[in-house]
Amino acid sequence: MERRNLLKLAMSAPFVPLTSHAVAASATTADAGFTFAFMGDCHIAPERGADRGCAMCFEQISASQVDFVIQGGDHIEDAMEVGRERATMLMDLYQRTERQHLRKPVHHVLGNHDCLGVFAKSGIDPSARDHGKQFYVDRFGPRYYAFDHKGVHFVVLDSMGITPDRNYEGRVDAEQLEWLRADLAAQPSGTRIVVVTHIPLVTAMQCYEPEAWLDTPHNWTFVTNGREVLRILREHNVLAVLQAHSHVYERIELNGIAFITTGAVAGADWRGSFLGTPEGYTEITISGRVVTSRYRTYGFSSVDREDVAI
Repeated sequence: MERRNLLKLAMSAPFVPLTSHAVAASATTADAGFTFAFMGDCHIAPERGADRGCAMCFEQISASQVDFVIQGGDHIEDAMEVGRERATMLMDLYQRTERQHLRKPVHHVLGNHDCLGVFAKSGIDPSARDHGKQFYVDRFGPRYYAFDHKGVHFVVLDSMGITPDRNYEGRVDAEQLEWLRADLAAQPSGTRIVVVTHIPLVTAMQCYEPEAWLDTPHNWTFVTNGREVLRILREHNVLAVLQAHSHVYERIELNGIAFITTGAVAGADWRGSFLGTPEGYTEITISGRVVTSRYRTYGFSSVDREDVAI
């Protein structure tokens, strides 16, 4: 059932060069703009050089001119199906690596692999205090929140829906939807807004994802109630929605909003490129109402390479 186990079944994929895109609305503002790094799916572990790869990526970001970093979720590999000892070791490894190598302010996003004991095979009782999302909250803080930077309002969502059968799906819960409505309504008219979610709201992934991924008990590919979220966003000046989870760099323009999915720091879980996207992260620049995205690689080479092709 786990995606990382399915990656081994694929053939090699071509390297993807750096790409850049931009979207502009009709109105502009006098704004010098700023750039930040959006990374996701670090899937850190002591195996396959993952900790070394994360350090390389973090050092490259630290040496760049970005104002801050958004970590889009799936910090570790993983907490869903392993015992507490392994999950704790992995989270300690991630936080130690971030402290040592990422010298920028960081905003964190909850990913599915950051939730403790979701699958029954973990052996963790769902009644445990740190079960599920609490494991993440204890380390990084609230599962959804907002922050502001140079006139742009960022909204970070929790897109992880834990299901009664000890599995998961992409979902933004009702409590969050009410919070989102209130938070956006409180912003001054015309405020530029960027939304961040781990599991995508809008993606073309289902058109080309590995066929084996379709055999899941729930929708792991995108937020199942994404329409509800989009109906809230359409009433506001939303420039972009930043997404992770799929390990593929992808950009879709819909109704004036740029839906930007970053490739994974881990690539194909530290075995090479995934569906043509190598290990990397996305630099995003906002100037006025113009959102530019550029995918950056950082020079990691897998010791056990198995590129995953479409």
